[in-house]
Amino acid sequence: MADGGRVKHDSSSSSPGPRRIRTQQSPGSKARYSVNAPGHCFRRVTLTKPTFCHHCSDFIWGIVGFVCEVCNFMSHEKCLKHVRTVCSCMAPTQVRVPVAHCFGPAGQKKRFCCVCRKHLEGSSALRCEVCELHVHSDCGPFSVSDCRVCHQDGGQDIDMYQHHWREGNMSSGARCEVCRRTCSSSDTLAGMRCEWCGVTAHASCYIIIPPECGMGRLRNMILHPSCVRICSRNFSKMHCYRISENSQHSEMDNLDGVDTQSPVTSKETQSTGSPETGKQTLKVFDGDDAAKRNQFRLVSIPRIIKNEEVVEASLRAFYIPDEPQDYELQSYSQQGLFTDDIINRNGTPDNKPIFKDTVSDSWLLRSKPREVEVVKIYLVQRQVLGGQEILLDKLQEIRKTSLRQMNQTRFFIEESRNRVAQVNLLLGGFPTQLDREEYTHLLSEHLAVKSHLVTITHVYSGQGAVVLQISCFSEAERIYMLAKDTSISGKQLYSLVIPEIMQSKLAKGSCPLLVFVNPKSGGLKGREILYSFRKLLNPHQVFELTSGGPLPGLHTFRDVPHFRILVCGGDGTVGWVLGVLESIRHKITCREPAISIIPMGTGNDLARVLRWGPGYSGEDPYNILLSVDEAEEVQMDRWTILLDAQEMTEDGEVNGFLEPPKIVHMNNYFGLGIDAELSLDFHHAREEDPDKFNSRFHNKGVYVKVGLQKLSHTRNLHKDISLQVDRQDLELPSIEGLIFLNIPSWGSGADLWGSDSDSRFERPRIDDGMLEVVGVTGVVHMGQVQSGLRSGIRLAQGSYIRISVNKPIPVQVDGEPWIQSPGQIIISAAGPTVCMLRKSKTKQKKQSGSLKEGRSDSSAPSDGGQ
Repeated sequence: MADGGRVKHDSSSSSPGPRRIRTQQSPGSKARYSVNAPGHCFRRVTLTKPTFCHHCSDFIWGIVGFVCEVCNFMSHEKCLKHVRTVCSCMAPTQVRVPVAHCFGPAGQKKRFCCVCRKHLEGSSALRCEVCELHVHSDCGPFSVSDCRVCHQDGGQDIDMYQHHWREGNMSSGARCEVCRRTCSSSDTLAGMRCEWCGVTAHASCYIIIPPECGMGRLRNMILHPSCVRICSRNFSKMHCYRISENSQHSEMDNLDGVDTQSPVTSKETQSTGSPETGKQTLKVFDGDDAAKRNQFRLVSIPRIIKNEEVVEASLRAFYIPDEPQDYELQSYSQQGLFTDDIINRNGTPDNKPIFKDTVSDSWLLRSKPREVEVVKIYLVQRQVLGGQEILLDKLQEIRKTSLRQMNQTRFFIEESRNRVAQVNLLLGGFPTQLDREEYTHLLSEHLAVKSHLVTITHVYSGQGAVVLQISCFSEAERIYMLAKDTSISGKQLYSLVIPEIMQSKLAKGSCPLLVFVNPKSGGLKGREILYSFRKLLNPHQVFELTSGGPLPGLHTFRDVPHFRILVCGGDGTVGWVLGVLESIRHKITCREPAISIIPMGTGNDLARVLRWGPGYSGEDPYNILLSVDEAEEVQMDRWTILLDAQEMTEDGEVNGFLEPPKIVHMNNYFGLGIDAELSLDFHHAREEDPDKFNSRFHNKGVYVKVGLQKLSHTRNLHKDISLQVDRQDLELPSIEGLIFLNIPSWGSGADLWGSDSDSRFERPRIDDGMLEVVGVTGVVHMGQVQSGLRSGIRLAQGSYIRISVNKPIPVQVDGEPWIQSPGQIIISAAGPTVCMLRKSKTKQKKQSGSLKEGRSDSSAPSDGGQ
């Protein structure tokens, strides 16, 4: 729909007041330069320290430069006419459909603020969890709500996605896609990068790049936004992306993404004016809401200045690109109000303030009454006005509440349709092994769900979880919030918003990657990995395991015909994912998704065997994704351990009445005796003080300590157990530990079986359907194995193991230890093998710095499919 005929107040085409050339200057004002740059207000300055141009990123030689008074954009004089970067005050007008950011605490890397363009320092910086936006905490309210669109939101479907450009904060090796010159800078905010495909270019070059985005080198593993649908009404972006609420994230997640709880001040104007400096500082609020929240900007101005220039400076402080003639400043005092209701009692009908006392340094920025309102209408929808709401009344209400919010408000129009709401929630934490009727009763009893609005679509009784399809937004919101405050049988429920993947829209040959991250693994590296993969991929395909475990991700991908899995965590985390995958394998379309690993545990033996390395040490996440894309699929055996299984007589009857056996799955190894005892002592030490166990180095040190304490310990394990391999009794030598190996790595990479050839045994493989049985004589023997001086005592190979335990004994499965009571232990194959990904031996080509497929923190090799 075309814009209105009158353009007196068309903020998207108007420039700020400072861009006009004045014939008269007040004593405190400086000459300003009118250029074609969108929204900038440049003035000539004398440089007192090394400075770089934000347009060409070159050093500014000499002592003269040009800086924008609004956004601090610095430029050569020769570059002024070529500047294409939009000023921060004009940036909101370029966004038709605002998409809120998900702000959280920033990382440790050097970054520049996308609002004031200055270096981020200290702990007050914020970053978006979904895109590459970095801001100061006090600049956050003025950031543009232009986050990535990662799903369809129930409106008109979009099949073609354009590049999503973000300025600056690129790697040093990035090159321009157009001119092939370096376009990044470590000294300033410069260069443009697409946050989907990673194309990088100069600010003056990117405008000639074709708008359609091909998703870059990782397109086959990215879950395309057009394939994901989620009805997000009544839910914040944090909820839709399942971002943990306990990560100290900012609550800036409304329409314009700008709510903060602390006063907003300008870094340049925090000093109080004094008669000696000839400056005075004003405290300015941009509306009733800011006054109520005590959110203000400090504006420093000369003591002799025109009223219009004071209004102009206030508009610049709030990044509002309108003409100062349309605004005025009204004196304001918090202590001087007759009532605390600022919104309703801020002025009298004759527009005179009603303060008891006037405080000269506190002011309220107001919009003057207008005879004509110009409203831009777009062809998409964000929020529906009520049937009794009048458009112009709503416009005036928003302008009175906050001028900055008005500057970022959009009005939309669309055809009226009877669209049915459809929200999918996954609720977990229920008792396990119940049927659908029993879960329905629990939902009705504890959550009072309305049966005519809520339908149970999936039941995962093994995990104690159900999936609800809800046809009312308010009911979905009520259930979502109530479940988080509900406990059943002493266990807290959890609730997650689940997106829908439209299988019909998946590209032919695509194989999206499902990422599981355990943020508790690898110290603080788990959080950084989680953040990196959210911005490299679609955040809807990245799942945090502390929020419901692997089930939400596997349920989301249940209809995807082909996908791969990346597990970021230790061997225990990999076993967790494999266990849940095995239990719901019959409910997903892709029965055998291949699994890769980022090793973030202590031992990481499985990752070592599959060539993913001994542990994550800060490798570039983009290169890791390339390695996953190029990895080869291999099969791996998986074993079932039945604990306290009973002897069966020849006629099939059980000798005595006992409870059903406990079933445990094993991927790496199963140990009894001294090996498990050390693991148990380590486990107890970690439970006493878990905060200390945040690095592999410290964890291994604790293992050494508990091992030294067992040097004098002796255990005649061969007298406490009897062993049967493939139904053949095996006489045990004098040993203290017995270990059953499925992979050729044990105890953080030690080769317990050894590499020497032996005609009695076959060469071990992870898919040979056999376990290797090895004994150790004590702690000293284990230390020699760890040092590579010796190997274990080879005892047998077999596919069916029976162990009779005569007394309580420490046991451990893949590093999880406990004390096992006397009884029977049976180890057998757990059915079909599982598909794993082994890193390719071929060395990856050196990253060329190509901007066509490059990502945020690295350049990319030549384009190619999976």
